[in-house]
Amino acid sequence: MDVAVRLNGVSKKFGSFSANSNISLSVEKGSIHALVGENGAGKSTLTKIIYGMHLPTSGDVIIAGKTVRFTSPREAINAGIGMVHQHFMLVPEMSVTENIVLGNEHCGLFQHIPLKRSKALILKDAEAYGLAVDPDALVANLSIGEQQRVEILKLLFRQAAIMIFDEPTAVLTPSETERLFATLRSLRDRGKTIILITHKLDEVLAVADMVSVMRKGEIVGTMPTTSATKPELARMMVGRTVLLRVTNPLPSPGETILSINHLTFRTPKGEEKVHDLNLNIRSGEIYGIAGVEGNGQSELLQTLWGLAPEGTIISGEALLKGRTLIGKKPADIAGMGVSHIPENRLRHAVIADYTVSENLLFGRHRERSFHQGIGFNTHTLDRYAGAVISEYGIKCSSPAHQRLAALSGGNQQKVVVARELSRPAISLLILAQPTRGVDIGAIEIIHKKILEARTSGVAILLLSSELEEIIALSTRIGCLYKGSIRHEFSQEEVAFKRNSEPGFQKEIGLHIT
Repeated sequence: MDVAVRLNGVSKKFGSFSANSNISLSVEKGSIHALVGENGAGKSTLTKIIYGMHLPTSGDVIIAGKTVRFTSPREAINAGIGMVHQHFMLVPEMSVTENIVLGNEHCGLFQHIPLKRSKALILKDAEAYGLAVDPDALVANLSIGEQQRVEILKLLFRQAAIMIFDEPTAVLTPSETERLFATLRSLRDRGKTIILITHKLDEVLAVADMVSVMRKGEIVGTMPTTSATKPELARMMVGRTVLLRVTNPLPSPGETILSINHLTFRTPKGEEKVHDLNLNIRSGEIYGIAGVEGNGQSELLQTLWGLAPEGTIISGEALLKGRTLIGKKPADIAGMGVSHIPENRLRHAVIADYTVSENLLFGRHRERSFHQGIGFNTHTLDRYAGAVISEYGIKCSSPAHQRLAALSGGNQQKVVVARELSRPAISLLILAQPTRGVDIGAIEIIHKKILEARTSGVAILLLSSELEEIIALSTRIGCLYKGSIRHEFSQEEVAFKRNSEPGFQKEIGLHIT
């Protein structure tokens, strides 16, 4: 076996915390090797060691037969290693082309960067791999899905021999995922080595040759995917049997809570992102919106949560129990009984340099139960933080002192979900990608909590790039295309078609592409 990457006894400590412990692993050249595990299991830390972002505390990293000790990603890149990170490494103020070329300019000192030639190569890759994006667009103006495509194009542009993908399909539709998998198989067949981190076990079984399961910083098993099953991998990851599909009892919808009528959204540049959008959501139901990202989801969320940029023109109605949401500030909307999980938690939901407890308090700091005199009741806050951390399985050693940035991306997401789902007196929940980057055990918990909220009478708007999630949770499903609902599946249709999920996914796919 020709080994591209070998790890011998690799450990990594951050202070007293052990992120990786005595890991030995071999990744065969020309293979797709998946790493799976719960949030905080050590997957990203391990791949960052391979990519030169972290130095191992002990152990050896061997690339193509040579022991290396990368002190920076630049050294890893020069050694033929590329990585697409879970949190994008992009400069918002620069164009797509400039971001992809950055650090790989192919020009000498004081020479012009060959942007025209680079753009042609980027467009060629974009067309070949189905990663449509405007090479002249500013990254700041792109949706999350489009930004992910830029990251993948950057890796393709550098033609790395060893490619590390950290949750690459988190924002892709099923058809885009299939095209990506075809690309990965093609790269593998030409001798490229791919290390794939994903929480989606179906993807592992569909595309990977080998899979290694991590738990609590250790490798607990490595096997060919031909001999692995989804329930077995889930049990190895979590250490218990996992319910892979949450039970969704029949809902009993009540009065209309949210009414959106003839809603249109024009950007300050005059681009129409939402066009004559109509939908309503009743208490005790989940309205799922399925669609390829970039079809108006972000603008709908901006409208409902008061984040539309200055100069935006919004017409039509968005009414919460007859009261308009348009033009109001997020604090006022929250005061009306709306809770919101945004699609970009780092931009709109958390402050990474603040503690876990402080992030759990954001947006709830006006609640009297947390007050004592002119300050906060630390005992109440500690009890609240401890309760939700336990309830949602957030891996956190000291919530009052530990910075949110020290948590894995999935655990950061669980902090946001726990905070928003535990708010009192909610009439409307707006959920955008609620389980993005979250492991299979936590998804089970979050889905149960969402359904509990629905059963208690909350109206829920669910936007997710995961059709499996939309189908599993939704009462009704609206297919969003170019800013309007192209087709709506009724409660009866969803209940009937849910039992034939693969076929239902394809049917939804026809309405959103």
